[in-house]
Amino acid sequence: MGRLGLVHKNAQADLDRLGWNTDAHVELLWSLSRAPDADTALLAVLRLREALDAGWGELDKALLTDRSLRGRLFAVLGSSLALGDHLIAHPDSWRLLAGAVALPRRDELIAMFDAEAADSAGGAAAMPGLRTLYRDRLLVLAALDVASTVENEPVLPFTVVGEHLSDLADAALGAALQVASRAVCGDTEPPQLAVIAMGKCGAQELNYVSDVDVIFVADDGAHSSLATATRIAGEMMRLSADAFFEVDAALRPEGKQGQLVRTLESHVAYYERWAKTWEFQALMKARPAAGGAELGERYIDALMPMVWTACEREDFVPEVQAMRRRVEELLPAEVRSRELKLGTGGLRDVEFAVQLLQLVHGRNDESLHVASTVNALAALGDGGYIGRDDAANMTASYEFLRLLEHRLQLQRLKRTHLLPEADDVEAMRWLARAAHMRPDGRHDSLGVLREELKRQSHRVSRLHAKLFYQPLLESVGPDQLGLAAGMNAQAAERQLAALGYEGPQSALTHLRALTGGSSRRGRVQQVLLPTLLDWLSDTPDPDAGLLNYRRLSDEMADQRWFLGTLRDEGAVAKRLMHVLGTSAYIPDLLMRAPEVIQLYADGPNGPKLCDVDTEGAARSLVASAARHSDPLRAIAAARSLRRRELARIASADLLGMLDVTEVCRQLTSVWVAVLQAALDAVTRANTSEGGAPARLAVIGMGRLGGGELGYGSDADVLFVCQPADGVEESVAVRWATTVAEQVRSRLGTPSADPPLEVDADLRPEGRSGPLVRTLASYEAYYSQWAQPWEIQALLRAHRVAGDLSLGERFLLMVDKIRYPAGGVSAETVQEIRRIKARVDAERLPRGADPNTHTKLGRGGLADIEWTVQLLQLRFAHRIKALHNTSTLESLNAIGAAELIAEGDVELLRDAWLTATKARNALVLVRGKPTDQLPGPGRLLNAVAVAAGWPEGDGGEFLDNYLRVTRRAKAVVRKVFGG
Repeated sequence: MGRLGLVHKNAQADLDRLGWNTDAHVELLWSLSRAPDADTALLAVLRLREALDAGWGELDKALLTDRSLRGRLFAVLGSSLALGDHLIAHPDSWRLLAGAVALPRRDELIAMFDAEAADSAGGAAAMPGLRTLYRDRLLVLAALDVASTVENEPVLPFTVVGEHLSDLADAALGAALQVASRAVCGDTEPPQLAVIAMGKCGAQELNYVSDVDVIFVADDGAHSSLATATRIAGEMMRLSADAFFEVDAALRPEGKQGQLVRTLESHVAYYERWAKTWEFQALMKARPAAGGAELGERYIDALMPMVWTACEREDFVPEVQAMRRRVEELLPAEVRSRELKLGTGGLRDVEFAVQLLQLVHGRNDESLHVASTVNALAALGDGGYIGRDDAANMTASYEFLRLLEHRLQLQRLKRTHLLPEADDVEAMRWLARAAHMRPDGRHDSLGVLREELKRQSHRVSRLHAKLFYQPLLESVGPDQLGLAAGMNAQAAERQLAALGYEGPQSALTHLRALTGGSSRRGRVQQVLLPTLLDWLSDTPDPDAGLLNYRRLSDEMADQRWFLGTLRDEGAVAKRLMHVLGTSAYIPDLLMRAPEVIQLYADGPNGPKLCDVDTEGAARSLVASAARHSDPLRAIAAARSLRRRELARIASADLLGMLDVTEVCRQLTSVWVAVLQAALDAVTRANTSEGGAPARLAVIGMGRLGGGELGYGSDADVLFVCQPADGVEESVAVRWATTVAEQVRSRLGTPSADPPLEVDADLRPEGRSGPLVRTLASYEAYYSQWAQPWEIQALLRAHRVAGDLSLGERFLLMVDKIRYPAGGVSAETVQEIRRIKARVDAERLPRGADPNTHTKLGRGGLADIEWTVQLLQLRFAHRIKALHNTSTLESLNAIGAAELIAEGDVELLRDAWLTATKARNALVLVRGKPTDQLPGPGRLLNAVAVAAGWPEGDGGEFLDNYLRVTRRAKAVVRKVFGG
């Protein structure tokens, strides 16, 4: 039995009951054994014998003599449980599979269904006959489609199957419309109604089981006629669902909320004024299917010109990009590898790519005005918009995936696109046999299916990018003096523009430069660029991304590892394109620290960008600088390592691998290391053999002291010194001042790197005061002359570099100033409020929007930090946890001490994080410090992406920012204003 593919324990007994145990039945049994599921087929035959009763002998005899019947019957029974059940319920239908069987033409199908509808009593009474007729026609098609798995019957081409299913759907819709019209109107003439097929039915590539997408169009007429047409359409949908398939009218104007039936005039008005890009994309497959044929043709003639100009709409590119992202995000990760339709390298990838290319070039080339995916691929290949080989390969992959989809749906006549679980060996083996997979010497049929699935999915993913970009690269290739046949300059620019490139002429120039010549680099770039350009088109600024990639490629021309890494490490290449097309800050760093690109790869513990000991990196920076006796070379070494760390941190941030607090912490660590390295180098250069005349400490202030630096932050510091034993104070201060001034000037020397500004303006007496003071001088000043704003500034003072013991003594001294016993006076609190009001009135830059300025705007960083600091001034004398330089940690302490409501604490924390993230994102995108969020447009979308906002929707990002900061401002007014 095993040799016959029969594993059920009763298989032999079942064969005996059928009498299939003689030499005359050997050939019949071998045919049975080749069914996709021989046991299921045998059980169905037994049930069929019982259903036929006295008529079994005729079928039994026919099976012995009619080889084609054997092949069709066993194949369909072993492939489809649902069609097996239909055959048991209507046993005489086996005769449809006997002898010379051919598929009827569309007009013949329509005649069959019209006759059945006309003969029926109407309404629900018509359904059984129509349902039986529909299943009979499915049975014949399926039997012819799968027969080659049993006998060497001809394989039905995919296009034939899809067209016949669409013709069958047309006939069924027409019959349902006829019955519905009679039910609603009786003997009265019904209003003219056209049924427009959409989707796969419209394209004549329907599945075995699929919703049939339609749009209903009524002739322009009286309101009463429209109401009657709507009743007919609703009744038709109900009848179709009972007898054939679900009819889905959700593609109509306004979707499910819109009118079920509109007049032609109303349709035209909607598409002229309100339709979105996806609605024009859907219309590409529109086709009159049933009802008023002349009205259907008028509908097509009126709307098709709009379809082929849709790519010129202002919102075409962002809508297309949003559609792509939406498809990818709708699919749960756990089924992505099993999804034939929506998974990576699946059917939707093919269909979306083909339709986009049709929309882009269809206005100028009517040969692309075809509905089916297979025909469109052929037309795109013939027109030179994609390579002919690519068109053929994509067609083969598409038809293979559709074949698997058809087999899965046939099994139970259920709508599905999901492959069986990988460990469900029996289900996968059945699918392999049903899909004509044959052993190849190395693998059995199951192994062949698994290998083919991997190959086809990979090929679709690869070709998906090539379809868009390979012809562009060929058009600027090294062997062409002009442009390739079929892809002229205008077509190339049009395609790039549709893919998101605002400067298509410049983009072509960059492509020409990257692929020019016959060198190995040019050849590798030709292989890489289709995929890289596809990823770039998903970034906020593909034009800048392509320019940055060209600059980086030129810079790395002599580094063989660069292109090799991009070729072999897909994750590295994809992440790099995201960075290059989003940020103006990071690419310049990568030009000078390209080794960071290798950290874009995944390591054993996650992304290598994050697998770095930040404190260890800081120590390495200081140690590297210490190897140089010349301070200029020492600081250059420190700059080099800083550059590398900035590139790493910013890349990890932009790629969503670090949260904002960790970004700030790591940036602070880098700044502190640079300060320490510079201070050490300058101190060595200014110290004689007798030793330094003073100890010098650097006190971090502002965001540096709070450990909350951003990309655009300066380093606010105070310098404090202590004379060495036996050294006069004036000598010590003069020496320390020289060292401090050299640290500031040498770090501040202009360079290609982000600025290194050391700001000492928060020192006593500001810019007019001495740069360096002794500890005693600071204590004297703060005890006698400290202004409220200076006390407030000291709340963020923290030792960061230099002599740490001296820095600690400074902090102990200022604790008495910033956290005085009994707290600060009411006058000081009032003065702080007055100063804040003045800052609000005077410091906002001219022309800045107070609602979207991340630092000084409504609910921005200044609002949150001044509020937290005022609470520290008022309560830190009795709440030790408020002795903290971090805004967020101080907020935690405020909440724990219940100084304000926990909900208010959350609003302030959310606003601080939102504003900090936005401020950092602004620098990443624009490449320079700025605090003002831009208005709607590409720049705002890029900021949204850099801030980690889903889908890079600048409008939603801005709405969220305004909402969060508005709520925080209400808390600030309540708490800070008293």
